[in-house]
Amino acid sequence: MEGHPLGIIQEKDSEFFDIIEGARENALSEGSIPLKYKFLIAMALDADHGAVDGVKVLALQAMEAGATKKEIMEAVRIANFIGGIGSAYTAANGLREIL
Repeated sequence: MEGHPLGIIQEKDSEFFDIIEGARENALSEGSIPLKYKFLIAMALDADHGAVDGVKVLALQAMEAGATKKEIMEAVRIANFIGGIGSAYTAANGLREIL
């Protein structure tokens, strides 16, 4: 994956891009919930929504924030429970190269 995944939006509508980035920074910054858990939650949601690249990037960010591979797999279990087997397939595709 080259460049920012929203690069075209950044290029064509920088004001909108700044709004999106502000929301991301608001949600995924250190707070009452430790950062690694925020990344794990986001990763599970991306798995449920079929976002393979999101699963991969968020899993890597979670690990950089201190999450273990076991914690990542537990988040996949939650995604599967809530979202169904499609979540597990999406997670498997996103995690294939990093776990």
